[in-house]
Amino acid sequence: MAERKPIESWLTDMDGVLIHEGTPIPGADAFIKRLRESGKPFLVLTNNSIYTPRDLQARLSRMGLDVPVDNIWTSALATAKFLDDQRPGGTAYVIGEAGLTTALHDIGYVLTDHEPDYVVLGETRTYSFEAMTKAVRLINGGARFICTNPDETGPSTEGPLPATGAVAALITKATGKKPYFAGKPNPLMMRTGLNAIGAHSETSAMIGDRMDTDVLAGLEAGMQTFLVLTGLTTVEDTEQFPYRPTRTVDSIADLVDLV
Repeated sequence: MAERKPIESWLTDMDGVLIHEGTPIPGADAFIKRLRESGKPFLVLTNNSIYTPRDLQARLSRMGLDVPVDNIWTSALATAKFLDDQRPGGTAYVIGEAGLTTALHDIGYVLTDHEPDYVVLGETRTYSFEAMTKAVRLINGGARFICTNPDETGPSTEGPLPATGAVAALITKATGKKPYFAGKPNPLMMRTGLNAIGAHSETSAMIGDRMDTDVLAGLEAGMQTFLVLTGLTTVEDTEQFPYRPTRTVDSIADLVDLV
């Protein structure tokens, strides 16, 4: 195996790596502090499109994690960047929250249900049958189907919730049209994130708690990958996948000395 280059920039997932159900994971504060002191480029990534980076910055700050707004990259931002590259100044019918609608407004998109260029599906805790029906009709009428992320379930204090991928499957079943997913594991989200901080995949690492999104996205983007066991994945789970992380560790605390 070719010798790996030193890690000069870091990308890390948020839920399951830095925080878990609203509380910081031990070692997360030390890791972020070490990153900021090192001056190395870094991004905190999330497939959740509900919140804006400013919302997330405030949320993390309340937990003692000092992450600047410019160091937060969401699937909503990745989706907006993709649409801005594909069809600048376009129109979209959006199912989602402020994180997604704000990202699309910021690139000059008009949000409409009248012959939109795209139907964009994101995360929300209030999926409505009326909105899904409208999405189905617009896609059948010619709108292109875009989805922020493929996660089928999301965490809550009461247990798993249906997430964007599950709702996308419903719309696909009704239309016969599969969406384009902009978020992890699409390496596009990683590459646009790396470009945003001026980093290169050969000298970057991705930290995550999921094999099917975080590790796969990092692998396909050409980065080193670190799997932490503080989220959804166990050591036994990793054996089900045909690919491996570069390294598996108990938690983010085990990576502080690598920064």
